[in-house]
Amino acid sequence: MAGSRTCSPYHRCPDRAGSLSRGSARRPPTAARRQPRTPADHDPGDLMVLSSALFDTPDEDEILRLTMDHIAAAGPYRAEAGYLKVGGDLVPSPRNGQAHALAVGRRVRELAGQDGPVTVPGRPWGRALGLRGLEGLHGYLVVTSRSRPSEAERSLLATIVRHTAAALSVAFAHRRQREDALELHRLRDERTALQLQLISVVAELGYQRAVHALMADVAASSGGEEAITRALHKLTGLPALVEDRFGRLRSWTGPSRPDPYPEPDPVRQDEMLHAVARQAGPVRIRDRLLTLVRPHGEILGVLALVDVRGEADEHTVLALEHAAASLAPELTHLRNLAEVELRLHRELVDDLLAGTDEASAYARSEAVGHDLHRSHYIVVVRWPNRTADDSFAQTVGRAAAAVGMRSLLTRRSDHVVLVADDRPHARALYEALARETGTRSGTIGVSAPCDSLTDIPHHYEEAQRALEVRRHSRERYGTTFFDELGLYRILGPGNDYRELETFVHEWLGQLIDYDSRHHSAMVETLSRYFDCGGNYDETAESLAIHRSTLRYRLQRIRDISGNDLANVEDRLNLQVATRVWKIVLGGPG
Repeated sequence: MAGSRTCSPYHRCPDRAGSLSRGSARRPPTAARRQPRTPADHDPGDLMVLSSALFDTPDEDEILRLTMDHIAAAGPYRAEAGYLKVGGDLVPSPRNGQAHALAVGRRVRELAGQDGPVTVPGRPWGRALGLRGLEGLHGYLVVTSRSRPSEAERSLLATIVRHTAAALSVAFAHRRQREDALELHRLRDERTALQLQLISVVAELGYQRAVHALMADVAASSGGEEAITRALHKLTGLPALVEDRFGRLRSWTGPSRPDPYPEPDPVRQDEMLHAVARQAGPVRIRDRLLTLVRPHGEILGVLALVDVRGEADEHTVLALEHAAASLAPELTHLRNLAEVELRLHRELVDDLLAGTDEASAYARSEAVGHDLHRSHYIVVVRWPNRTADDSFAQTVGRAAAAVGMRSLLTRRSDHVVLVADDRPHARALYEALARETGTRSGTIGVSAPCDSLTDIPHHYEEAQRALEVRRHSRERYGTTFFDELGLYRILGPGNDYRELETFVHEWLGQLIDYDSRHHSAMVETLSRYFDCGGNYDETAESLAIHRSTLRYRLQRIRDISGNDLANVEDRLNLQVATRVWKIVLGGPG
């Protein structure tokens, strides 16, 4: 600011008018500094002089220096160190001694804003005293004494600390006021320049006509969403952006774009959309002025201006509304294209899953931009808390695209099916869907690689089998690959279903009948026992029963079934039977 001098942090400035170092009335004599007076000898006027000098000094470093220079006047004290809080860190004063600087500095930071003792060799008493104002901690003053201070000396020291902290609060406030004033002045100048530029192009009464004409030109130019946000930014001087209805950024024009863009919260996004939909016209939410793009009632996206300082006026609102009207046909066109593409994808995938001729499939896949000549994997996605409707299918498609999966997609009554041209990552798709849906209670099954289109229906069954095995396992949620199922690959529905039932009845029939008659859970206990690898503690914990109860049940299982769990052959057949009972036959009931 004109007429003032600025000192860098901890650079000692020349004496100013009103500083304590000018004139004998402001600074105690040299002899007094060498031989500090006791509180009884201390002149109250000296404290008033020091206090006046502190509040007359606009520089924080100078305030701390004055206090450190004159702390000895309060008693048998010595100022060992001083610290100012700058940018969230405690920066030591250049006047700090070097002998114990590291130890003292470490101790001050350990105190984390609290007062506390400090140990300095040769000084029996030492304290780190926080310099606090209404805004919080401004710094620290570390004081030591050659003897334990009296109550009066401590009181005087506390008074000086309070005066210093208050002076720092004033200095900090003045500096912030100067910075805010400069920034406000700059922003006002910038806004004034923009308004003058607009006024120079059209008269105030023609502003609406000019905005409408500009947006019409943008729409006619087929420049897309970016052209609209560029025009809106040019008209308002504010950052303009377009998000899809799920909160993901589509276009941004202007400064201060977040990088990376915040990941949307599905629940909060829906709440925000419903809140804005209930209002007429643009709505302010925090630092954004936004409006929904919904040409026929369905929300296609959000157009917003970032207005941190709340400077938007009626001209800004008018420009935003016209921009939204220009954006609506663009998003509608993109939506229609996406629906056509999605329908073509679904029809192709439905035919592939049912079985179709290769020539037709190859021609149709080429038309939609997908190469079916590569080896493919069938991926089945099921999220129990989400209906497998168009919305969930789109969610799965977005998640797959986000993790780099090139795929065709369709949906069934309770799951979504992807035909992917590469082996999916073991966790990437699952984690992406967990973020999209806000819940991890989902299951994904992946087939073995498919090299022929005629084998796709069979591999679709493999993916379903992998999903069912996962759903009936201890870890129900996540991704399971068919080629990693091992023994469970043979435990799926097929031509030998009756044989499987016979096998289960042979090994578990007596236990199943016992459970039915006594409403017990012997088969489930045996299944959990095998799932836990025969570990008693894990099995008891998974069943929420005591270890002794588990022992009793296993003994009853031996008695009822007549099978010996210690026998290798019996154990294998029983384990296979429990898996068939649980996965293929549906478990209890």
